[in-house]
Amino acid sequence: MFVWLSANGINIALVAVLALIVALVLRGMIRSRKAGKSACGGNCACCGACGKCGTANPAPKGKEADGASRSAS
Repeated sequence: MFVWLSANGINIALVAVLALIVALVLRGMIRSRKAGKSACGGNCACCGACGKCGTANPAPKGKEADGASRSAS
């Protein structure tokens, strides 16, 4: 067991450091979310996900969205 640990010590340390970094980033993201902060700047015209985030008015969907009821003939 000690032979394996000594042979892979650098890899284990590297994985531990990367896991710590990921955990700290996630903790920061969770704290920001709980504080009401987000990555959204509020300018939907310049957003690549325009209309998909839920903050903007949703795009009309289907026949009912235009306000007129049409019958199929």
